[in-house]
Amino acid sequence: MQSTAPATIPHSGHDRLVLQRGVFLGPSTRVNPDLYVQIEKGSGDRRRHDMTLAKNSFAHTNTYFGRFAASYWQRWTTVGAVTASLRIATSGRVRVRLLASDIAGHRRIVSVQETRSDAVLTFEAPLDKFVDGGALWLEFETFGESAVVDGLEWTHATTVPRRPVAIAICTFNRAIDCAHTVAALASDDVVLSLIDTVHVVDQGTDLVQDQPEFADAQARMGDTLVYLRQPNLGGAGGFTRGLYEVTASRSGVDVILMDDDILCEPETVLRLSAFANVTAQPTLVGAQMLFLLNPDYLNVGAEEVDFLHLQHGRTVGKALSNKSMIKKNQERRVDAGYNAWWTCLIPSEVVEEIGLPLPMFFQWDDVEYGVRAGRAGFPTVTLPNAAVWHADFYWKDFDDWARYFSTRNSLIVGSLHSDLNTTVLSRMFLRHIAEYVVGMQYGLAHTTLKGIEDWLSGPDHLSDGGMAAMARIRADRKEYPETIMHPAATAPVPSADVRVSRAGGEPSAMRAVLAKRGVDQFLGRTIGGLVGVTREDAHWWHIARFDHVVVTDASQGGVRIRKRDKARGVALMVRAVKVMRRLRREAPALQEQYRAAGADLIARENWARLYGIDTAVTESVR
Repeated sequence: MQSTAPATIPHSGHDRLVLQRGVFLGPSTRVNPDLYVQIEKGSGDRRRHDMTLAKNSFAHTNTYFGRFAASYWQRWTTVGAVTASLRIATSGRVRVRLLASDIAGHRRIVSVQETRSDAVLTFEAPLDKFVDGGALWLEFETFGESAVVDGLEWTHATTVPRRPVAIAICTFNRAIDCAHTVAALASDDVVLSLIDTVHVVDQGTDLVQDQPEFADAQARMGDTLVYLRQPNLGGAGGFTRGLYEVTASRSGVDVILMDDDILCEPETVLRLSAFANVTAQPTLVGAQMLFLLNPDYLNVGAEEVDFLHLQHGRTVGKALSNKSMIKKNQERRVDAGYNAWWTCLIPSEVVEEIGLPLPMFFQWDDVEYGVRAGRAGFPTVTLPNAAVWHADFYWKDFDDWARYFSTRNSLIVGSLHSDLNTTVLSRMFLRHIAEYVVGMQYGLAHTTLKGIEDWLSGPDHLSDGGMAAMARIRADRKEYPETIMHPAATAPVPSADVRVSRAGGEPSAMRAVLAKRGVDQFLGRTIGGLVGVTREDAHWWHIARFDHVVVTDASQGGVRIRKRDKARGVALMVRAVKVMRRLRREAPALQEQYRAAGADLIARENWARLYGIDTAVTESVR
């Protein structure tokens, strides 16, 4: 039995806001359909917006994308009740249950209905028992005959018009990936009808506009798709251009920032937009991130910042992290400090109140904006059951040029939003650099120190949006051989001489071990010959025992070759001590400088200058 119904149920009038649709199959074959609906008994055929269940079968939507995140809707929105409507096509008996859970995952039956013929079933559920946690979902059971389920919608009665939504995608030389993302948005008629504009900000040389898939999407989207080119100003510059353009001439619009290299779930756009439409106050609404290479796994339920140690991406207490969402559900409501910009909605009211992001090029720009918004009274909600798939972070090696921006920008954000504890920070940085040096990661030590040194130079180094800093640090790192990845089979070492050394258990007295490894490295009391170390064993305290090591890169795409260099290690440690003294001495004055410069850095005029936009001409055209 096949359904020919559209993806939405026709409603009488225009007084219902669709909060979430029933989606029964993912946007790609790499995605496990059990993330959408699970068939636990019998058999069935899952399609994008409808499902056929064989006779004597049982299925449920108590799944990642199938659940309705009742706790978040009760806590953050004005929605007091939700309606679940669906269509059943059958000639037999079908039972449908609406169920709910609480913070501990205990299930309770809210309502049960049966039909023996084609019918539209409607379930009402008050959102009054979910403040700390819990969700709603449906169960389907067939008896004797098969049934088709389609047209599932979760809706809310409202007279408030739906806010316009725009999307801004920043891209740099990921033309194919970006074209896929745009095509995914264009593939869903309902989602496309919600979108005012999609701004693709191309900062690369491998142009998205040259991709056939992009051309097809452009033909389908027409004037909705806006393609912009500009110099490479990093993620901060690309995403901000979207915010800049969308908010230039209108208010009351929601802007969704979206990475170019994600696997896009179009339904997420609908869910973020609907949620933002009914929040009690303007709210940043973020999608969660599922791993692209391990599509069942959630990165983290919600994140926050540790300003004492300048660490972002900290898991909020009780939030799920690196868990299979086939096996687990996030019952507890967890409140985010910010949301990364793999996909995040920002209301225009927030931009009007707090300004545009900082021109930091890359890393921490999303963190800073979320923290700034929160301190201005605009919360961030990371919404479960709304997600995209993004490349798994642990496949990227820590020893990368991006470490410069992570270090420098963490200090900038800390300067703006906290009182830097330079005693804690100088000790932390000095220890990290010592670990890099004994682990023969001299380029990583330089990358980190350069980030601190540039922060110490004051806010003027942000005047070009980060382009010069990016070019400089990438050039610097070429002077350090161990930063270069080589193919494993043809690395410039005699492969036959490489013997693999496995690490033992982690030492208990780390400080004492660090000191001992440092002395041994300085005096040359290391194990000679070529040693191979796998990624999982690439701990500094293990590698520091040797003087020539072939280490697997985190990407598993090749190896890096580390070799003891006493002179370079000593020079870096001397430099580190001097930099930490400066950090402790100069930080208070520098904090004031960054805070004083903040208003100018985030101003539309500054971004217009970076984009090369003639604001006088632009204003005259409007």
